[in-house]
Amino acid sequence: MKKLLVVVDYQKDFVDGALGFPDAVSIEEGIAKTVQHYLAAGDEVLFTFDTHGENYLNTREGQALPVPHCLKGSDGWQLYGMVQAQCRETCANHQLHQIKKPTFGMSPADVLQLAEQLGDVHEILVVGVVTNMCVISNAILMQAQWPEAQIYIDASLCRSFDPVLHEKALDVMEGLQMKVIHRGN
Repeated sequence: MKKLLVVVDYQKDFVDGALGFPDAVSIEEGIAKTVQHYLAAGDEVLFTFDTHGENYLNTREGQALPVPHCLKGSDGWQLYGMVQAQCRETCANHQLHQIKKPTFGMSPADVLQLAEQLGDVHEILVVGVVTNMCVISNAILMQAQWPEAQIYIDASLCRSFDPVLHEKALDVMEGLQMKVIHRGN
């Protein structure tokens, strides 16, 4: 049974940078341990990278959220803390995948390419930030690509700058028949 861990946008700009918020720091150790567990078990790990160019403020997203962040190659674009260290240590590992995405969700072409690389996936665990934006968008894309996979959202390893929207996004994902685990932790 192939398993996939999806770490959504756990990048410096969302933790302690341009759009950072204190609660995002609190999930660092848990995400790092989960990545380590998946790699040790021989399972697949995907890191998504929110990725913008210098023209960000001219994009639809940039006009709605006029805060330059995750500019490709910048310090804020890098993964955060222990997660970045793990990625560096295992970057040559065939179990590790990275997708740069220009907005909340991955592009359909990137999802199809990932599906070609991975084949059939039976279980997907989604963690990261921001729950009500990028986490939910990418969880839905995973469900569309692998409709028979059981998708888990680890609420204890997801965060939003808005706790109310975090909970609402978890409710929506449960309504989409994803299993939200560790809620309230």
